[in-house]
Amino acid sequence: MEKLDLSSTYKVPINLPTAIFFSVLKSCNKQCAGVLNVDAVTAAILGLSILLITGVVTWFAALIAMAGYLNKYGLVSWFSQTVVKFVGGLGLSWQLSFGILVLLYFYSHYFFSSGAAHIGAMFTAFLSVASALGTPPLFGAMVLSFFSNLMGGLTHYGIGSALVFYDANYVPLAKWWGYGFHISIVNIIIWLGVGGVWWKLFI
Repeated sequence: MEKLDLSSTYKVPINLPTAIFFSVLKSCNKQCAGVLNVDAVTAAILGLSILLITGVVTWFAALIAMAGYLNKYGLVSWFSQTVVKFVGGLGLSWQLSFGILVLLYFYSHYFFSSGAAHIGAMFTAFLSVASALGTPPLFGAMVLSFFSNLMGGLTHYGIGSALVFYDANYVPLAKWWGYGFHISIVNIIIWLGVGGVWWKLFI
């Protein structure tokens, strides 16, 4: 194994007490909070604040801030509406239209550092246009929901848990993105290809 870098050496003394403190507070609920005069949310925010101060997750904080401003100034909603209008105006069958929508929904996650922001901005718009084009609503909602989870593996910032794995510095950035893209193709083949046949036969 490689030597721990400076940011990695900070993680154990910061995260371990935070995790223990959080677990204790969760297990004994209000009794502990009353004695210690602190709640679980405060413990979590304290641990995150220390990580930010020590520079361990500073880069991720910048991405979250940028994503927030993109959403605030309307870029995300503009992109979503533009895609919806474009696909809706192609005059394709609902199967092809939905396939295009799903791929755009999935790979647009490269521009998001928050799954919640992506889903909140695009899920409803994409599902609405898919339904209007003839996609069965339940089928459309299920596929978009599945892909809302799968898209988190595309990048090192695509989902909260990816930060922990990437920041261990075992996988270089280029390899992470490469693996993420290749695995995304496998996931699409399984979930839309094999899964589509399974739904057709058994549902």
